[in-house]
Amino acid sequence: MGRGFERHARTFTVLTLVSRVTGLGRDALLARAFGAGPTLDAFNFAFQVPNLFRRLFGEGALTASFLPVYARLDRDDPNAARAFAGVMLALLGIVLAGLTIVGEVALFAILQGDPPAALGLRLLMIMLPYMPLVCLVAFLGAMLQTHGRFGPSAASPIILNLCIMAAALKGSAWWPRLGLADALPERAAIEWVAWSVIAAGLLQLAWNLWALRAHRVRAHLRVKGNGRHVREVVLKALPMLLGLGIFQVNTFIDGLVASWRSMVGPTILGIEYPLAEGSMTYLSYGQRLYEFPLGVFGVAIATAIFPALARESNDPARFVDTLRHGLRLSFFVGFPASIGLVLVREPLAAAIFQGGRFDREAVREVGFVLAMYAPAIWAYSMQQLATRAFYALGDTVTPVKVSAWMVLLNLALNLTLIWTPLRVGGLALSTAVCAVIQIAIMTRLMHRRMGALAGTDVPIVDRETRAAFARTVAASAAMAAVTWPVTIAFRGEDTWLWSVGASLVFAGVGTVTFVAAARLLRMPELGWALRGR
Repeated sequence: MGRGFERHARTFTVLTLVSRVTGLGRDALLARAFGAGPTLDAFNFAFQVPNLFRRLFGEGALTASFLPVYARLDRDDPNAARAFAGVMLALLGIVLAGLTIVGEVALFAILQGDPPAALGLRLLMIMLPYMPLVCLVAFLGAMLQTHGRFGPSAASPIILNLCIMAAALKGSAWWPRLGLADALPERAAIEWVAWSVIAAGLLQLAWNLWALRAHRVRAHLRVKGNGRHVREVVLKALPMLLGLGIFQVNTFIDGLVASWRSMVGPTILGIEYPLAEGSMTYLSYGQRLYEFPLGVFGVAIATAIFPALARESNDPARFVDTLRHGLRLSFFVGFPASIGLVLVREPLAAAIFQGGRFDREAVREVGFVLAMYAPAIWAYSMQQLATRAFYALGDTVTPVKVSAWMVLLNLALNLTLIWTPLRVGGLALSTAVCAVIQIAIMTRLMHRRMGALAGTDVPIVDRETRAAFARTVAASAAMAAVTWPVTIAFRGEDTWLWSVGASLVFAGVGTVTFVAAARLLRMPELGWALRGR
């Protein structure tokens, strides 16, 4: 039951694994250099803005609407595909450059009033030009993926991580100990990190342009002959932009809720604010840890399967077969990851972040946030796949409608749970609950959609798929039954070295147990994940 997308998924997975490892190294250096406090909160708040636009334009609506049209043209007329891609590249660059200029002017005007969030806004001014750069990188990556090249886009984050790591090292206490220079003031050090983001964006853009050189795509504004295709992409992208825009605004609000005390002040409407300074950092680092398996496996599977789904969109039987295959693989990887991260949350957080100015109490906060996020890793992964399945069918409205309802639910839960003992963990739990509900709704809607297309009932989660899910749950339960007593027996010191060793032991025991259980249960997903068949 092999699929061509699995080979691409493995390529994407390996490079994404390297990028995630370097990303954890980046965060580890930042945590040790600045600690969990207002400075790192301000950086994380500012850094999320260009990343929101990356998800909105680069990896979201525009790419999803562009890729099927580009793939179809490349199949039928490669010259027309190149001309169309060149127009889209130029138009995207102009629009994003305009948004950046408007944003810079607005931020400059706000800063003249010396607001409480001055540091965060100053960092945002520095990093805002990264927004058009990273969006163009993601757009170029979509073209490369159409041509079967998944490596350059997966490797691009490595460049960003290495640049930030170098800047964080220069701003840390280790730099003067190396005898290279005097220590920088904290504000200058974090601004140095912000400038490194821009340097990384320029390098990423150059890297992807070089990778695309053989396909001779050149930016131009000759819309004649390409207008119909441009309109098709724009008309498909608009509803997605609306839905994703709502979702990304919600993500931005999550960040504002978490960083309110650091960015605005200790009260809201005269009431003591429930979240402490550092909450934005705890939330960001909890996200980094759960996004590690999600990015390495979940997003890799969804990214690699999208072109296959787009090609099979006119064949309901093959489309559903490929989608089931992807759902089974996503659950096979995501569910044990959910269980495993909950079990090893504190040793893992300590192994990566503890040290320097990041103390044990901060580690416990990150571990608690991770425990709230992690139970739904399988749902986040399947959600990525389900969304792309709708996009492959040309349906950009359904995911928007579902996302809009989930945004409202997430916001209501956020504003309720932060006032409970969960505090910042409530933001994470809200995200997890909404992800589970969303994948249930989207699977049901896809069931109806495929039944209408095929003229007969076509269950997305059929008996074979349910049995596969049950086997994954059984293998994960066996993993937990073996790993949990080990975590209890080996609870020890609060040192960094012990945390590293404990994390490796727990992960090793869990992985071996799960793989052994999967083999005993004769689960084909193990072969799909390892060998692509």
